[in-house]
Amino acid sequence: MALSIFEAAVLGRIQLLQPVHFIAEVAAVLARSKPDEAQDDLLDLIAIERRTVESPMFYARAVALATHLKHHLFDSLYHALALETPGAIFVTADRCYFDKAQHLGQIAWLADFVVT
Repeated sequence: MALSIFEAAVLGRIQLLQPVHFIAEVAAVLARSKPDEAQDDLLDLIAIERRTVESPMFYARAVALATHLKHHLFDSLYHALALETPGAIFVTADRCYFDKAQHLGQIAWLADFVVT
């Protein structure tokens, strides 16, 4: 499912929006999980058009989510970004966070998300 989201982004059917640390976070995962392919995969990701957001309100919302939900800040950053952006949806494969936060809205479980 995640690959279909990236494919839709490459084709311009959806727009990706991430916090500024997104590339660093993905690079760390790639280096750890796919060291032989990490460089090429990272360059492919960087080539995809996306917007990044960094604002005080976004960070304040993320801190509020993390403390309220008793969850890691880095996970709440993505949801805070969706909540601070009209029409945005945070798509996650983190079941623990999803179960805690789905009542807040603007969040979708990756396996159920349909790219339109």
